[in-house]
Amino acid sequence: MNHISVSRTVDIPDSLRLSRYQKNPELGPRVLFFSGGSALTGLSNSLKNYTHNSIHLVSPFDSGGSSAKLRNAFNMPAIGDLRSRLIALADETILGHPEIYELFSYRLPYDQPQHTLKSRLENIANGKDQLVDDISNPMRQLICNHLGYFVDAMPENFDLRGASIGNLIITGGYINNHKELEPILFLFSKLVNVLGIVRPITNDDYHLVADLANGQQIIGQHLMTGKEVAAIKSPITRLTLSKRLDTNSPVKTRLRKRNRKLIEQADLICYPPGSFFSSLLANLLPEGVGKAIKANGSPKVFIPNQGDDPEQFGMTLTQSLQLLIDYLQSDVSVSIPSDFIDFVMVDSKNGSYPGGIPFDLIKQLGIQVIDTKLLQKGSKYYDDDRLVSALLSLT
Repeated sequence: MNHISVSRTVDIPDSLRLSRYQKNPELGPRVLFFSGGSALTGLSNSLKNYTHNSIHLVSPFDSGGSSAKLRNAFNMPAIGDLRSRLIALADETILGHPEIYELFSYRLPYDQPQHTLKSRLENIANGKDQLVDDISNPMRQLICNHLGYFVDAMPENFDLRGASIGNLIITGGYINNHKELEPILFLFSKLVNVLGIVRPITNDDYHLVADLANGQQIIGQHLMTGKEVAAIKSPITRLTLSKRLDTNSPVKTRLRKRNRKLIEQADLICYPPGSFFSSLLANLLPEGVGKAIKANGSPKVFIPNQGDDPEQFGMTLTQSLQLLIDYLQSDVSVSIPSDFIDFVMVDSKNGSYPGGIPFDLIKQLGIQVIDTKLLQKGSKYYDDDRLVSALLSLT
């Protein structure tokens, strides 16, 4: 069989293509993102206006925030980013379920005593709270049933302050489904009518390990982001996985077959902005990810950060690009950079990239630069609508 390569001239934004997608988003392209962080929340909200087929592979290795409480109590993967992305992609039109959306987005108050919060949670699980009054059966029964599993398994000293009801429902479903995330995520997706596919890259209860240039080693995503502790002051040189959080217990994981198929069949693969190590590179750690990406002949795009990521302390865009390529090539014996990245998308006029944009190096690697307006003047964050328009123009 002869393989024919077809190329076309791309206009960014491609108004005709975008108009077609907007009229029939249920037939939109399968754009795949390796990221679960909050950086893509706004983009996801914009994206669902054009396609209901986007794919979001999310790292389950976070160890901070409310996810940490659940991980410590139940020895489970992190689910906070999964819930956030599901909510961001939920149908907010009259065809969706706003009452379920409200429940899954609700957080218990921080300023109430534990016994009051526990009583409220039990009432919700028993279907006796205003949050579930407007949810019709059998959906209400399903939701309350899964929340009931959490209430029954909850340790006596579990801190409910600020707890996300959506996270607690997912945890209950995880417990009820023999510690498998995907069945409850599938149900969650149906309940709020998620306009896309959201899956963990693996189902493993593992933690991130970062080696720093100064010889220090830190275990846990929460120590890398600069949110819960002081930001790192030495560049990260290596990212691996540990089975334990208290000490480094090296472990490896493998990409699941169903996720491999999603990667291989995507119409466009995006390495988006956000937490470079704990969100993007963490998704590339499972064995088989690089092979699946190489097997896909569709466009692959890297959108670098604007120098605002604490995890990339001391890193230039050149170093970030080279490190990304290293991780993509790690489980492929023979490859070239352009097997994994076709385009680096930047805004040289309005953006600020650490060390500058290495145009010559990118060309030497066989990668093309797409230089287009992605930021509003004076902003350090990409404009979500412009980013979505540029990406979809490549499909």
